[in-house]
Amino acid sequence: QVQLVESGGGLVQAGGSLRLSCAASGKVSSLNAMGWYRQAPGKQRELVATITSAGSRNYADSVKGRFTISRDNAKNTVYLQMNSLKPEDTAVYYCNADQDILGIGVEYWGQGTQVTVSS
Repeated sequence: QVQLVESGGGLVQAGGSLRLSCAASGKVSSLNAMGWYRQAPGKQRELVATITSAGSRNYADSVKGRFTISRDNAKNTVYLQMNSLKPEDTAVYYCNADQDILGIGVEYWGQGTQVTVSS
């Protein structure tokens, strides 16, 4: 079992920056991709960014050029640097990780951290 704990959310003005962190603990061997998703009120959860264990990154079009995902494999931690924040970035941000267990992919989610961007 893997536990994911997010931190770093908060309230920021438009144009500001925040850095989210997500630390994985427990049986963290064979973690593959880690990433961030978000869910705004009344909307479906959507992908923000992912990063593989090898460092390959993928971003949603809406955050390209503004957000940067990074990962410290030694600390089993993934980060999301968010710059030039917009009110439409307001959402609960969830950390996600997937793990290979005997050839089967298992997904884990954090509890979420609120990001609010004021105009």
